[in-house]
This record gives sequence, C-alpha cells and structure tokens, in this order.
Amino acid sequence: MSHAANDAIKGLPDNARRELAPGEHYVPVVADETGVAEVTARSVTLGLVFCAVFSMAAAYLALKVGQGIEAAIPISILAIGLSPLFARKSTLLENVIIQSIGANSSHVVSGAVFTIPALYMLSAVPGSGVPQPTMLQVIIVSFLGGCLGILFLIPLRYHFMVEMHGRFPWPEGTATTEILLSGERVGGQAKILAMAAGLGALYDGLVTTFHAMAEEISFHSVGLGNLLSRHFLQLRVLNNAAIVGIGYIVGLRYAAVICAGSFLSYFVLVPVVHAIGQHVSVVLPPGAVPIAQMSPDQVFSGYVRIIGVGGIAGAGILGIVSSLPSMIRSILANIEGMRHQDTRAATEVPRVDRSLGGRTTIVGLVIFAFAALLFFSFGIGAATSLSYAVVGTVLVMVIAFLFAPVAARAIAIVGTNPVSGMTMLTLIITGVVMLKMGLSGGMGMFVTMMIGGVVCTALAASGALASDLKIGHWIGATPAKQLALKFLGTLVAAVFCGLALWVMAQADPSQGFGTRAIPAPQASAMKEILVGIFGAVSQPLQWYLFGIGVLLAMILRMAGVPALAFALGMYLPMELNTPVLLGGILSWLVARRKAGESEQVSRRRSDRGVLIASGLMAGGAIIGVVDAIANAVIKGATGSTDAKAVIHLLDDAAFGGTTGEIAGILTLVALCAFIVGYSRRAAAD
Repeated sequence: MSHAANDAIKGLPDNARRELAPGEHYVPVVADETGVAEVTARSVTLGLVFCAVFSMAAAYLALKVGQGIEAAIPISILAIGLSPLFARKSTLLENVIIQSIGANSSHVVSGAVFTIPALYMLSAVPGSGVPQPTMLQVIIVSFLGGCLGILFLIPLRYHFMVEMHGRFPWPEGTATTEILLSGERVGGQAKILAMAAGLGALYDGLVTTFHAMAEEISFHSVGLGNLLSRHFLQLRVLNNAAIVGIGYIVGLRYAAVICAGSFLSYFVLVPVVHAIGQHVSVVLPPGAVPIAQMSPDQVFSGYVRIIGVGGIAGAGILGIVSSLPSMIRSILANIEGMRHQDTRAATEVPRVDRSLGGRTTIVGLVIFAFAALLFFSFGIGAATSLSYAVVGTVLVMVIAFLFAPVAARAIAIVGTNPVSGMTMLTLIITGVVMLKMGLSGGMGMFVTMMIGGVVCTALAASGALASDLKIGHWIGATPAKQLALKFLGTLVAAVFCGLALWVMAQADPSQGFGTRAIPAPQASAMKEILVGIFGAVSQPLQWYLFGIGVLLAMILRMAGVPALAFALGMYLPMELNTPVLLGGILSWLVARRKAGESEQVSRRRSDRGVLIASGLMAGGAIIGVVDAIANAVIKGATGSTDAKAVIHLLDDAAFGGTTGEIAGILTLVALCAFIVGYSRRAAAD
C-alpha cells in the first residue's frame, strides 16, 4: 500500500510516507548528528506540565460530552510557541519529547473515564454493595494500564516503524509532525491558541462559576420555549464555549449525527412515551411515578436514556464483531512481527534506531504481573481468595497482549481507537469468569470493572504510543528515550486524572457521575453491562429498553450511519448536544469558499478555526475542573449543599430568569460571530 500520491510534508524526506525500494533506507530529518539537545530539563518539565493540565481538561470534557481532547497538536503548538521565551530556542527533538510526554494525558484519561465512573454510579445506588473507588485506586489502575500498553508495544516498534514503513497513513501522527516541522509559523499560532484558551476560560468561568448569565438557554424569554412545552417538547442549549469548540473540531456531519440522536430522543421518543403513558395508570419500572405525572426530563431519564445506553453498548460490540476478521489478521501479524527484531549489535545501531530491548519488556512484564497481583489482592479487597487476583492478572495480560497491538494498528490506519468496544468485550469475559468462580454481587462488579479499567487504559496507551513513535521515527527522536519517558508521563497523567475524577465525584449527588451535569456516557454503558451480568443493584437493567437500543444500533449500522455517535446523542441531554451542532455549523461557515478563492485560503481559515476551537476546549475544560475544585473546597469548609453560591457574581434571581437568558443568548451569538469572523480573517492576515 503506497501513499506516494499524498502531499509531502514540508521538511520530511521524499520517502517518509512511501514504501522503501530494496536496499533503500529512510534517513529522518534529524539523523545521527551529535550535540542536538533532546532530553533536557526544559523538555521534560514542559512535557510534564502540559501532561498534568491536559489530563484534567480531557477528563472533564470526556465525562461531560463523551469527547476528549486530542492533546498532541495543541501541545506541539505550545511547545514551539513558548520557545522564544527561553534564552535558547528549543530544538526540534526537544519539541518532540515535550509532545510525546504531554500526549500521555489523552490515553490515560480515555482509559479511566470510560470505566471508573461506573463504579461511582453503582456505589451511589442503595444496597448495591459496590465500594466507592478511592483516588489511589484510580491512579493505580490508570498507571498499571498505561505501563502495560507501553510494554506490549516495545517489541513491536521495529515491526511498525521499520518493516511497515510507508504502508500506513498515520493520520494523527501526520498532522502532529506537520505542526512540529512548521517552525516559526507556529509561533503565531501559539498566541492564537493561548488567546482562545483565555477566552474559553473567561467565558465559561463567567457562566458556570460566577453565574453572570444563564448557563442553560431554553428560549422561554423569546416565547419559543413556552410554545414547545405545550406539546411536551423542549429545545435547550448549554451556554458553554468548550462544547462549541468540540462541535467545531468534530465537524458538521459528525455533530449533526450526534444531535440527530438527541432530536430523536426529545422530539420523538419522549412525546411518544408520554402519550402512551396517559393511558397507563400503574408505575412502569424503572419509573417511580406514573408516566402521566412525569416531566419531559423524567421521561427521558427513566426510559429513553436507557435506549441510548443500549445503543452505545450495541455500537461498541458490533464494531468489535465486524472488525474480528481484520483483528485476527492484525493479531497474527503482530505476533509474527515480534519475531522480527533488529539483529544488529548494540554498537552498530544508530541513535535513531536505539530502542528498549526485549529484556526490558520481560522484566517490565514480570514487575507488572507482581504489582497487578498485589493490587487485585490487597488494593481492591479481593485478598480473601488469591484465585480471583491470579485470574484477574492473567486476564488483563492476555487480553492486553491480543488487543493492544490491534489498537496501535487501528491508530496507524484510520486514526481512531476502538477502545470502548474492546473494553466492553473485556467486561463481559471477565464478568462471566468471575461469576463462574463464585465472585458475585457488588464485589464482583468492583473487581470486574477494575480489571476492565486496566485493560482499557492499556489499549488506549498502545494506540497513542504507536503514533508518538511514528512522529519520532519521521523526525529522528531516540526511541529508547521516548519510551522511557512515556512511563514517567503515564504516572503524572494517572495522578492528575485520578485527582480530577475524585474532585468531580465529590459533587452533590444531583451533580455527580451519570447525572445531567456529568453524564459520563461510555461509563454508563459499562455500568449497565455489569448490572446485566451480576444483577446486584436495587434497580436492575431494563432489558427491553436496552435491547431496543441494541437493535437501533444494528439498524443504524446497516444504514451507514455512525451508530456510536447517534447513540451518544440519544443518551446525552439535549443541552449538551445542541452546542455541538452549533460548533459544527460554525466550522462549515468558516470553511465555505467564495467564488475564485484558492484552496490554500480555505485551509488557512480552517487551520485558524481549529486553533480557536482547540483553545476554547482547553480553556473551558480547565476552568470546569477549577470550578469543581473550588466547589469541593468551599463545600468542605462551609458544609453548604450549594457551595458555589458563595462565589456567584450576581444574584440568581436577577440572572436566572429572562434577563440571564437574554444575556446568555447575546453573548453566545457574540462568541459565534468572533469564531467565524476571526477565523475567516486568516487569509487577509
């Protein structure tokens, strides 16, 4: 498979993205020159700082809307943009190290937020018997999983980077490499990114922390909300800059699919359930009152949302089933690739090919097995039977061995990692095994999800590491240094991800995981899978609703509609999906070309728009985490059930009604106008 037809990246050799001819060798941008700074105090410190910040931001957004931050590109821009602030400008290899360490934030967060919040949700159910995870447990799960993903990819580095050179497109790695090689041009982009991040933090801070305007726009101030409510309909928009930025990044088509799922829930299913409920006088589980007495939100939460959960689970499992043939081929190819190692003597291997050896992998896996065994035995309370810990450790290592390289290959080919589907499959296998061994109830769910959390993080880590190694291979970083620092970055990402999860878990019950405030969609689907297997909570899974969601996912897949995106839209509250659609519309407006305009002009506009959207996402997410921390601190100091009332800028009575909504509408319109106007100015600038 040759990609010579693709546009060459400025600065990369001509053979960087094509297969090599017999006898031809790839020479990276920075070859074997000595004296080029790579691992320095600056590169390691900046990488760890970015890793910590983006870990918390990514956790917030992933829990809020099911979409995380792809940190590699903004970190690359910031690394280059901050370079002039130092006495010596950063070298290209230093910037690769900064990006490589900082990018740990994305994959560690993906593994943690897709799984661990399910345990917080289950522990909040009376009589479930599920313990609430501690911050230390979350950190250990994330760190163990990240390390395992790295260890299983070390022996495959030579296969992926050298033997398969030019055979994969590496879409995410290509974009990041282009940024790193663009040099001075990125300095100005860093200023735009920082400005947008400041704007996102200011905007969302005024909305969520100080309540200076309405956080949720329901259009009652202009009469539309009242008109819709007469027909049991609602239209709501969350006044949030970060989520508008997410919609811009994902684009109009994907945003429209997500919002279409929300429209099906709120404009079709909720009114239909309500209309049928008018003729049913009894209480239908899982509802607590007759449907005729419910509000639209109660109908959505009690019935329609479960269909969305089934759709998410169905889409994930169908993705795995449809990919099984290619996954089997990938597993066989990866096993074969492990046999093909660099046979040169250590003294003959050039710097750009020096990696961690097989001995490192073996020693690392032995240490991991011992640490996992201790954790599953004593760290999560399964010490009463050593067999559970032994089986859990074996399951983690076998599943990660099979699936982690598959995740890396998926990143190399399409740029996306099917981690949620593989994690669901892991939970099903592990849950069934634990049940057969006699571990049931709340403890069974807790152990199963901890195992799933380790596997999920390992799969996410291997995919992200493969992309980072490819960036280093193209540019000329030292693989051994990249890999060694990945373990350090994983530790920092695990600590700050665990901190973010713990802080957000301290919110009031009405604002915790699985609520409208923090929906945690993927974790909710994982929770329902556990409930379906163990059935040990007071409100068991409503299989008929869950099954409808699975059938809907099958129909969507047959129709060629992205089933996971549509199901996410069905599950998430409407106010979270409408700003995503708004951001998608803005991206279309920015990219639209006038007659006679060149493609280069359109690309410059799109690039600036992506920078602004990325900044809004990062700034808004960071202020969301800061807001959660402030809420937890104030709640601990005052014992107030509405802790943030202490720092509200204006009285809710003034800005919680018509005045606040009008202010919110005007500022949201102004934000959208700024995004479109400033992005389209890129051509003139």
